[in-house]
Amino acid sequence: MIAQPVIVPNFWNPRSRGERVEAPQTGRAVRFLTDDEFPPLHFAGPDGTPTGFSVELARAVCERLSITCTVQARRFDTLLDALDQRQGDVVAAAIPLTPALRAKFLATRPYFRWPARFAARADKGLPLPSVGALAERSVGVIAGSAHAAYLKAFFPKTVLKDFTDIAAAEGALKRGETDYLFADGLNLAVWVGGQEAESCCALIGGDYLENRYFGEGVGLVTRQEDAALSRALDDALQRVWDDGRYTELYLRFFPVSPF
Repeated sequence: MIAQPVIVPNFWNPRSRGERVEAPQTGRAVRFLTDDEFPPLHFAGPDGTPTGFSVELARAVCERLSITCTVQARRFDTLLDALDQRQGDVVAAAIPLTPALRAKFLATRPYFRWPARFAARADKGLPLPSVGALAERSVGVIAGSAHAAYLKAFFPKTVLKDFTDIAAAEGALKRGETDYLFADGLNLAVWVGGQEAESCCALIGGDYLENRYFGEGVGLVTRQEDAALSRALDDALQRVWDDGRYTELYLRFFPVSPF
């Protein structure tokens, strides 16, 4: 398998551009909340300061809006409660956009999504995944996952090998015990580009983004009463894409792209 260039996803519709939306002036800094234990989206830097793709994207948005912002790390499972309790103004973390979340909060358009991807041994010369190519081939999946359900629905002749967690599935692929692994593209990208994989494997084929199985992605989340702020954040994300800052940050934090 030949190494592929990093693919930067584009989640913005160029026809949706309009007049610039200014952030509401509150007289104080906009407080962003994040978690610091989920690299490469959000994690603690060498000096303990929150960083990561989501965090630096939030900072870039603040620059485009010419507003002062702060970033505070909290435990992931407390972020939405903290937002609801007005301990912050925006959540910039990998909280999936769901109907339940949208019923209580506002969110921008997705700035990142969770693609499903195939990975394979780099030395086996396996064919690109397709319904025909994967017939009777063994594919590792996490038991009970959306990825397993997807393969059962659309790759019915594939031989699924269930694993209890991603580390076990990755280990089996590395040892050649399965032909492919189908899982979350972000986890796989981090793994194939990391030391643990020892360059054994690579992503193969394209990404799979069906909302029904893999969700809508993640956006910047605000309270419902902060609709003006949410619109400004949405517009700023578009402009961060337009001026190339999104691509710059993406290449910085995703040396192996999950897309």
